[in-house]
Amino acid sequence: MSDSRKPQLVKCPEPLEPLFVAAEDAMAQFFGDLQRHPEKGEITISSVRYLLVRAASMSIQFRKELSSIYGLRTANQIIYNFGRACGVQDALMFHERLGLTEPVTKLAAGPVHFAHVGWAFVDIFPESAPSPDENYFLVYAHPFSFEANSYVETHTSSQDPVCFMNAGYSAGWCEVSFGVELAAKEITCRARGDAQCIFVMSPPKKLPTYVKEYTAKYGKP
Repeated sequence: MSDSRKPQLVKCPEPLEPLFVAAEDAMAQFFGDLQRHPEKGEITISSVRYLLVRAASMSIQFRKELSSIYGLRTANQIIYNFGRACGVQDALMFHERLGLTEPVTKLAAGPVHFAHVGWAFVDIFPESAPSPDENYFLVYAHPFSFEANSYVETHTSSQDPVCFMNAGYSAGWCEVSFGVELAAKEITCRARGDAQCIFVMSPPKKLPTYVKEYTAKYGKP
């Protein structure tokens, strides 16, 4: 009998739903073994050490501190690169640990892990076309992005998108999953008053075209 369940931690096009349901089952087992040992300063999940960090410290304060030293443009790039490095390394670890071999199956584990660790919920839009070649394209939203949500909750305004760590992490995970160089950019952001945090992802050479097209479709010029 086929599994007719819907994914609970990700929103995605219907053909991808079984893959995300399977990823949710696998990640539920992984995150079911949470051990806290404050006497050692240690938190582990299935024997993998994790850190708890206050969301606003990693979004507002971190960005502000980097900006004061390097300027805002460079600070945003550093944050993006940091997120990307985390996405790459997490993907490599989970692909091996879960025995994942198919690109789309590797992709599916990413948003589920993302949800479990509190970065964001992921909503993959129907026009997305993830493929292991130069035609790779993803447009998606991160409802409850920890970066934008920190700004909203503290009534801190921004004139520009702020979810650089979210963008970098998703690009890093997907690049490892599909074996194609990818980049992601946030085109609308709740921190600057937009309705959603929406991103586009593609090979770097095609990204400016997609950014222009989907900014016109979903956001501000």
